[in-house]
Amino acid sequence: MLRSSVVRTAATPDKDALGSLLRHYTGAGAPLSCEPVAEGLLNHGYFLATTRGRYFLKHHLDGDLAAITRQHRATRRLAALGLPVAPPVADADGRTVTVLDGRCYALHPWVEGRHLSGAALTAGQSRRLGALLGLVHTALAQVMADEPHPPRPPFADAGADPERTFETIDELLDLARCARPRTSFDELAEHRLLERRTLLERQAHRRPAPGAEPAAGWVHGDFHPLNVLYRGTEPTAIVDWDRLGVQPRAEEAVRAAAIFFVRPCGTLDLAKVAAYAGAYRSACGAGADELAAAAHRVWWERLNDFWMLTWRYQLGDRRTDPQFPAAAALAVWWTREYRAVRDAFTR
Repeated sequence: MLRSSVVRTAATPDKDALGSLLRHYTGAGAPLSCEPVAEGLLNHGYFLATTRGRYFLKHHLDGDLAAITRQHRATRRLAALGLPVAPPVADADGRTVTVLDGRCYALHPWVEGRHLSGAALTAGQSRRLGALLGLVHTALAQVMADEPHPPRPPFADAGADPERTFETIDELLDLARCARPRTSFDELAEHRLLERRTLLERQAHRRPAPGAEPAAGWVHGDFHPLNVLYRGTEPTAIVDWDRLGVQPRAEEAVRAAAIFFVRPCGTLDLAKVAAYAGAYRSACGAGADELAAAAHRVWWERLNDFWMLTWRYQLGDRRTDPQFPAAAALAVWWTREYRAVRDAFTR
């Protein structure tokens, strides 16, 4: 999921700006309409209709030209290998990023499709999803072999510090209790924060120990249902590569499963997780021990993570409020069913 400490907005480009942008692209035509279709913290997206076709126009808010160009190289190379991606359109000079008034834009072909959650996926589709992510990781290792690795976080540390988490819990508790008017969300937030503090006090001894660095490689970085488009029963495009980077690969697989296959009540569909994880391991050669260690680290990460409440109470951003009930319940359920979850990822 996308996270940031700053919420930024940008206006829809006007017709003059769109005309200037499209003139960089041979055969793109003149603009007819431009409608917002997605608004994230790392980019804004628009459905752009022109006299020559339909496009997805992406405004990269961070403006990191080097990172955007790297993402574009990756998707173009993945497309050449036959993976379902939507690489950007190159302009007349072969560039894939257009800078107008200091803003970075990229033009992509419009891809028809829909998003499917894990509840909508069959066991067979769950297996194919896991195999697809395994193939993505394997293909990225191939196509990004000549790319310098960006700075990586210290994977060998012991994970989130529960003492810092207790401080965060206390800060958020004060904000939830002082919220006016007080709502059912505030009551749920207080309940979950108190519950999590007790849970962490009991589980602190299970903090991941420092040790060997997990197997790391290039990953999508944000693999979840809103970034996978389906046409019929099969994925037609993996989109939004803004978090492309080097991370422990198996942890991306576990995080994705925890988003795809979480039920509204905060449990995981373990049968589908097992189908997905088995196919992932087969596709990229990851071992059961690697998945077990990744599941443990992601579980610990979830126990210590309150980013949705931070958005609401510290940033005033309520867009993730609908996700909070299931996500908060999952951390508690995962702790209770720890062995069953681990087995689903490793059997």
